[in-house]
Amino acid sequence: MVNKKYWIIIFLTLAVNVVMLQWTIESFYGEEYVHVWLYTAIGTTSSLVCFLTFWQWRKQEYRK
Repeated sequence: MVNKKYWIIIFLTLAVNVVMLQWTIESFYGEEYVHVWLYTAIGTTSSLVCFLTFWQWRKQEYRK
């Protein structure tokens, strides 16, 4: 059950990252530069959470 929790978090953060990338590109071409910074920050945070979750999952999985 613990492994499912990690995978759900990983997939959700990857989905958020993809959406934020799309919104960042749309904001850049629409010249809404304030939104570009906001969406980039959210996407970067999402990537960091995904990486840290993956790191924890890997430690949990290969500890045995």
